[in-house]
Amino acid sequence: MATGVNAIALQPHKSTFIPDSPHGNPPDYVPSQQGTMPNPQRPINCPPGLEYLTLIDQLLVHQKVELAEAIFGWETNNKYVVRNTMGQQVFYVAEENDCCNRQCCGPMRSFVLHIQDNHGLEVITLKRPLKCSACCFPCCLQELEVQAPLGNPIGYVIQDWHPFLPKFTIQNEKRESVLKIVGPFCACRCCADVNFEVVSLDELTKVGNISKQWSGLMQEAFTDADNFGINFPLDLDVKVKAVLLGALFLIDFMFFERSDN
Repeated sequence: MATGVNAIALQPHKSTFIPDSPHGNPPDYVPSQQGTMPNPQRPINCPPGLEYLTLIDQLLVHQKVELAEAIFGWETNNKYVVRNTMGQQVFYVAEENDCCNRQCCGPMRSFVLHIQDNHGLEVITLKRPLKCSACCFPCCLQELEVQAPLGNPIGYVIQDWHPFLPKFTIQNEKRESVLKIVGPFCACRCCADVNFEVVSLDELTKVGNISKQWSGLMQEAFTDADNFGINFPLDLDVKVKAVLLGALFLIDFMFFERSDN
């Protein structure tokens, strides 16, 4: 599997978009205050590209609807747009996978997700190995590695075995546990959001939330394109914020990615 920006070449107009330029903008140009989030200054010890996360405590993730999936049920590579609460684009996310893996393994497939900034540069890479999906095999639970930049692990999402509830542990780059995620008994709800709470290690204090938002009857019935919201403390370690964002995508694949094959 190829890696890097050239492997995906994904972001629409990433090479022609000129932010805040007084002339020469493309016809579909959107001013930066409405279209994309301006570039903040990068703090010390912050991985390149993650400076966006230092300024926010909430993100909205919108999966793009693919016509091939909606009409024919043919699984395609997932693509997402990550925005702040003002609607400004923060990241663009695209799956890199092969056709056989997508069609045969469905939502349990291994994947590499490339997260690009608004200049088309890859700032976060998410890697999920192929694991058994059965809860009766606690030795083969799901996990996700978060790298920023590519090749530099900054954290992990590890599924915890539980007979009834979806649970995950958030680990830092030293594989030390820092937070937990606890989901509901049933992740399928009609006309309602599904919430996964981010909590302290003792599960007594709520720290944040990952919410799969109800997208409307037509979209829910005929596509697996989902909308998510995530919130966390503003002063949370920027690397942990990135790992929580990675956990959102793992949760999407595990619980909300439909397989029609």
